[in-house]
Amino acid sequence: MTINRQWLLAARPHGMVGPANFEYREAPVPTISDGQILVKNRYLSFDPTQRNWMVDKPGYLPPVALGEVIRAGSVSEVVESKHPDFAAGDLVQTTGCWEDYTVVAPGQGPMGVNKLPPGVSPEMMLSVLGITGMTAYFGLLDIGQPKAGDTVLVSGAAGATGSVAGQIAKLKGCHVIGIAGGEQKCQWLTDRAGFDGVIDYKSENVSDRIGALCPDKWDVFFDNVGGSILEAALNHLNLYSRVVMCGGIANYNNIDPAPGPNNLMNLVTNRGRMQGFIILDYLPRAMEAIEALVGWVASGDIVYEVDIQEGFENIPSTLSRLYTGANFGKQLLKID
Repeated sequence: MTINRQWLLAARPHGMVGPANFEYREAPVPTISDGQILVKNRYLSFDPTQRNWMVDKPGYLPPVALGEVIRAGSVSEVVESKHPDFAAGDLVQTTGCWEDYTVVAPGQGPMGVNKLPPGVSPEMMLSVLGITGMTAYFGLLDIGQPKAGDTVLVSGAAGATGSVAGQIAKLKGCHVIGIAGGEQKCQWLTDRAGFDGVIDYKSENVSDRIGALCPDKWDVFFDNVGGSILEAALNHLNLYSRVVMCGGIANYNNIDPAPGPNNLMNLVTNRGRMQGFIILDYLPRAMEAIEALVGWVASGDIVYEVDIQEGFENIPSTLSRLYTGANFGKQLLKID
């Protein structure tokens, strides 16, 4: 425990983020003060929003500075503690970094520090019970407010958030249509996740297929993509429909701003509502979502996939997988 390997932000992305934006460095293992813990990061979470953190503009979290270690959700092992609630050997979920060792102050940071419950694996804690699962839960139920019999459309439906959102909608008695890319992902959505229908945006006309699979239009659209997918969906909304603005991965790596949907007036005509949200606002209610999700996973009502890469040297290239569609399910990396 003498060297702390790190990946730093070397250059802000201009277009598609890639390994050239990062720099490898070795630093001494940091020391801790009273009230802090030193953790060894074991698993890292990769999320589309990390691309936004690398842009020098205000957001819901401060941007990563040039020369700073990239932040990421993590499951980590406590190796040294000067905090009474944590001991060496504890496995915790926190906001770690692209490095071996991170100093964490419990009660601080966007996610705080939470011990893994007994029987919960790191993979589960960073996927269906983590930020992505909670995002699906609160985004769909609080913002989308589905009712039994509603038609729910989900973009990015094979992703870690979209797949859970669609399955929760099924549990609430909704007719669920997913939009995903590629035959494997589309087949998984119908065969394993129980979606009623699926649209392959890589090979099908999305607007035409929404019309065919949603003959009575849709009531809730859980959108992870934005761009042309959002525009296609807005051609088919019902009266008093709700658009849950969860993400916009279609535009994260654009060099120039993409034109917005040209049919937003459909929201006016149909008295629809479009609302964004940030999961950090819901963290005080985290246990509500976790308890529900644990029950649904245990009963088999919710299934999920994780895509685990391995090796510290592969951290930068693993992030790129999110934007090319190479990942299948929640993207994680096991450091050791």
